[in-house]
Amino acid sequence: MSDATLHSTTQDPDDFAVQIADQVESFLVAVTEVAKGDEPDSAVPFLLLEVSQLLLAGGRLGAHEDIVPEERYEPDAGPDADADELRERFAVMLDPIDVYSEVFDPYEPRTAPVPARISDDLADIITDLRHGMAHYRAGRTTEALWWWQFSYFSNWGATASATLRALQSVVAHVRLNQPLAELDGLDTDQDLGDEILAEEAGRVMDREIARPLGLRQVR
Repeated sequence: MSDATLHSTTQDPDDFAVQIADQVESFLVAVTEVAKGDEPDSAVPFLLLEVSQLLLAGGRLGAHEDIVPEERYEPDAGPDADADELRERFAVMLDPIDVYSEVFDPYEPRTAPVPARISDDLADIITDLRHGMAHYRAGRTTEALWWWQFSYFSNWGATASATLRALQSVVAHVRLNQPLAELDGLDTDQDLGDEILAEEAGRVMDREIARPLGLRQVR
């Protein structure tokens, strides 16, 4: 596939790829640093900033014309790095605000909020971004852009949007001196069952996301 396939009237394709890769790499490095826990008191506002900046890259990918991969099947990028350690670190760091509620499809009538965890979201986002970065570092620029665009629509874009809404809500409650009293009795490690957890988390915050479907066969 030629570079002309990615051509935009206002954006050189090579520059676009470099800029998106830089934004992705910046997010991965910054969030990994936050997970070390050296400055736990500033973790939430810092994550708010980083997720906001990542969604700018996502918005650019979403607004860009469809990126067409060179091959029908995705080339093997190797095993994805395990994000469980980061997930666990964030779960500890963000307790007890880790759990929040989300509505999967704001256009589906009577959709009930379901429980989610910021720590799970961050780990999922990181996994998606690392996968594309593996292609980029291997010199498969078009494949990397396709993956980041595809996974933005199918997973990490909606997940990051939901995470941003939760983080923004926490910061707003703190800055407006409105304590999240409803969280006092919510134990994220206790097996409460999805229905009860959703009900409790739903009292804390409520926001909407959509998860579009992807098109390409991925192996």
